[in-house]
Amino acid sequence: MSQYEPFHRAESAQDTPPPPPPPPARLDFYLPATPPLELIHALEHWWWAYRRRRRFRKSMLPLLEYDDAILEDLGYYRDDLLWALRLPLKEDALRALEARQAQRQEVEHGT
Repeated sequence: MSQYEPFHRAESAQDTPPPPPPPPARLDFYLPATPPLELIHALEHWWWAYRRRRRFRKSMLPLLEYDDAILEDLGYYRDDLLWALRLPLKEDALRALEARQAQRQEVEHGT
């Protein structure tokens, strides 16, 4: 990496995919071939979480190649990024990272 390469900040919350799908509505009656709606909803939610985590990893892994001073200028810390990348799939890594950054800023600024 040279000093002339542009820095790329990770995608912000505005660039994130839409929220997870809502739970399915209850049917008044079931036909014999009607699949269980809770199962379909669980699979859709898992797939949404998996895609969101892959997108997060795709945007955050390249940042680990920078040194700590550059990461700090971008507003990240290496240990925070590594922590967020190790979170389980059921937790939203982007929101957890933003909350940890806000907590760190409160401690640093003393508010």
